[in-house]
Amino acid sequence: MNYFKISFALFILCFTLGFQASAQQDTVMLSNILNKSKIIAEQHPVEKVYLHFDKPYYSVADTMFFKAYLTFEQNIPSPLSKVVYVDVINSQDSLVKSLKLPVTNSVAYGSLELDMVNFKQGNYYVRAYTVWMFNSSPDYFFTKTIPIGEAIDKKLITHLTYNNVQTDKSQVINAQIQFKNLDKAILANKPVNWSVMSNYEVVSKGRGVTDQNGILKISITPKKNEFITKGDLTTELNMGNQEVLASSFVLKPKATSTDIQFFPEGGELVKGIPTQIAFKAIKQDGMGIEVKGTIADSDGNQITAFSSGHLGMGAFYLNAEGGKTYKATVTFSDGSKKVVDLPKPVESGISVQANTANPDMINFKIVASDTYFQQNQGKSVYLIAQNAGQVYYAAQTKLQTQVTAAKIPTDKFPSGIVQLTLFSATGEPISERLAFVLHKNAMNLTLKSDLPAYKVRQKVRMTVSAKDSTQRLVGNFSLSVTDQQKVPVDETTETTILSSLLLTSDLQGFVERPNYYFVKSDEKKRAELDILMLTQGYRRFSYKEIMANRFPANTYLPEQGMSITGILRDRTGMPVRKGALRLTSPGRTLSSETLTTNSGLFAFPNLVFEDGAELLINAKYNAAGSNMMIVLDNPPSPEVTSNPYPATEVINIDSTLSAYLDNSKKQYSNLRTLKEVKITGATVKKPSHTDYTALTGLSMMPDHMIDGERLSGCNDLLTCLKSMAMGLTFDTDRFFVTRDYMQGNKSTPVQVFINGNAVDAINLGSIQPSDVESIEIFLKDQLGLVFKNYNCNGVLVVNTKKIPKSNMSLADLKKMMPQSNMLKFTPKGYTKVREFYAPKYLTQTSSYTGNDLRTTIYWNPKIVTNATGDTVLEFYNADGKGTYRAVIEGVDANGNVGRYVYRYTVK
Repeated sequence: MNYFKISFALFILCFTLGFQASAQQDTVMLSNILNKSKIIAEQHPVEKVYLHFDKPYYSVADTMFFKAYLTFEQNIPSPLSKVVYVDVINSQDSLVKSLKLPVTNSVAYGSLELDMVNFKQGNYYVRAYTVWMFNSSPDYFFTKTIPIGEAIDKKLITHLTYNNVQTDKSQVINAQIQFKNLDKAILANKPVNWSVMSNYEVVSKGRGVTDQNGILKISITPKKNEFITKGDLTTELNMGNQEVLASSFVLKPKATSTDIQFFPEGGELVKGIPTQIAFKAIKQDGMGIEVKGTIADSDGNQITAFSSGHLGMGAFYLNAEGGKTYKATVTFSDGSKKVVDLPKPVESGISVQANTANPDMINFKIVASDTYFQQNQGKSVYLIAQNAGQVYYAAQTKLQTQVTAAKIPTDKFPSGIVQLTLFSATGEPISERLAFVLHKNAMNLTLKSDLPAYKVRQKVRMTVSAKDSTQRLVGNFSLSVTDQQKVPVDETTETTILSSLLLTSDLQGFVERPNYYFVKSDEKKRAELDILMLTQGYRRFSYKEIMANRFPANTYLPEQGMSITGILRDRTGMPVRKGALRLTSPGRTLSSETLTTNSGLFAFPNLVFEDGAELLINAKYNAAGSNMMIVLDNPPSPEVTSNPYPATEVINIDSTLSAYLDNSKKQYSNLRTLKEVKITGATVKKPSHTDYTALTGLSMMPDHMIDGERLSGCNDLLTCLKSMAMGLTFDTDRFFVTRDYMQGNKSTPVQVFINGNAVDAINLGSIQPSDVESIEIFLKDQLGLVFKNYNCNGVLVVNTKKIPKSNMSLADLKKMMPQSNMLKFTPKGYTKVREFYAPKYLTQTSSYTGNDLRTTIYWNPKIVTNATGDTVLEFYNADGKGTYRAVIEGVDANGNVGRYVYRYTVK
């Protein structure tokens, strides 16, 4: 659907109840509002990223496949950025992997191998962003929680529940864990040792015995005034015969109890205006909870009763009286009770109210209180309606009556959130209301298979059709087909292209079950979605800031490709103007030349190279080239943070992903690691920090030790340490002690030592992981000597394996020394993308030996529809029988967002 725009997306209507058409007689104030809105739309366009994954969860040793969609205004394909970044962060808030992907035609394709070195069972959160999005808050990044299970070498199945009882002075976490073996038999009467680590210190520990149901009950009491906000619970279950099975769990207790908040429509509860008040009740984990209650005034009179509907949300009406306040007495479904003050009524005000029961129309009214009307009668007010920074509707009226009503056809807006803002005669935003618009028929996206049912390994012909009411649509789509028996999913909890681009990307706070509103949408769900609009705030920009001429700054430009930038200086530090530089990559055809500017700045634009490629910049061919230094700019990168929505994490991965992990256990049975056999002999002293005088002030025993053997399979030491370095967090180009980093100390980094020599953390990338003997991590320095000498907080020591002594001449040594006019480095390049493999069966038994245990049957991120006909795809079923689920998502050239779910049977 195309949306008509006057100027930058402005549409002005004539109201029948007192509003004046403004196309020819705009007031100065309305023009001022519109001009400032235009600045936002033109200079700060909103770019969004959405990732479509082949599955909602994975197992270690899987390959994750995904497609990135970049959109901007009206969700049309974004022409802004040509590079997108995808980060994977683990439950210890460490960056595990960072992918850099080229964007072509506003989409990018990606894959990630979940190797056994960097990935363990746990909750990971994926975030995706562009450099242009750095101009806004990281809240606008695409984020999604992805649980990853473990099926290789697994010996225990566990299930954890816990609750937190906390006051200002004490905290008790009551937890119970059930233990089962791989056959799901209960492990009763087994001794268990347990401990809890928080801020990298053991804060509680104990031992117990599982009961007849295999359940261990423990009570965790931390040290005085050291409450646990995030902790790691470790258990060791004794199976006998010297076999001990370890398990670990992440605890994230919340201090808050059940809570409820109230949100008057329009922003304020105004005396004398009947106002719809929405409410939202939540549990400790941030999820909704059922609630009921009554509203009473300050005289003790009961005014009304209310009860929640969907996910603890609901609404009621209240006509506030002057001089009175109101309280809500509420009872939550868990039996707890609370008395909460409603927002205090204001004596005078005006409010915009809306009704969206009719999906084709936004019915709204502007209601003024008696006092406000008397003081402002005859003065102008202005209404602006915008979506993603683009104004689609603007109007003005004079206050001639206390209530002014009008209608806006929803076909004037694209699908998504519409922000209605009412302005006073002086241009001050005074009331706001959000409404949701969804055009179901803008894109009729469908899938259809050639048969309703198939045999195993049989070919499937699937037809993709994308059309509106009049024509076929040109669009870009991705399709995933999974075995639903092995990959069950709750569709209401999914992050989909509809819930992300149209809903959550523009709202403040956590939205529970976002796809619920898009699965078989009906009148009831539209009403529940409207209540959600009342309980969530719009987060894109503030009109109050804009009207005060406080516009967001554009520090970063859209990235148009990979480039290497920096400055060329001479030995005195002065910039070298018109200096010649050449960039090459050993063993590759990459070559580029450039001249520095008058300020010594240089840039090699439009480069294409894979991640891990070594580059060389050479300045030696300049006059006095031997006296030059090349200094590179550090590329921008966002801060590594905790999962912004921990409520989406899966506490019990073993049970939640049971069907999937049972299949993975069979699928990866050949990857079982061999049990370690230790051969003892003469003790050989291994390299350690005690070998170097600069580090002798440290404790004899490090806080954490990484043996070099654990780096087997690691290709880049720095990348691996980002997830393996316990107690440390990597941010930009430095490590920090996580405990202090989370408390705001981001100025004092960890000092890295390689064989006793202090180096920058980035130098770790130059060390071959196979050359590492051990890595020692020190979070404390009891004597304070090393921390003080190196102005650091924390020490990471890399000890490399001893090399046999050899005679080396001075000339040989000089050759090994780096030259300042030549710079070798390994920047972040484009991540290599793996092709999805699907076997082709000429017969039901050919081309594939053994069982076909695939969970993702088919993944195709490169589906393009055209205006001439449908698109036909072919693939083969696996050996799994039951229901297969096909999900297609995408965007057409006009910004219409589509998703369709199709199921067929395999017998």
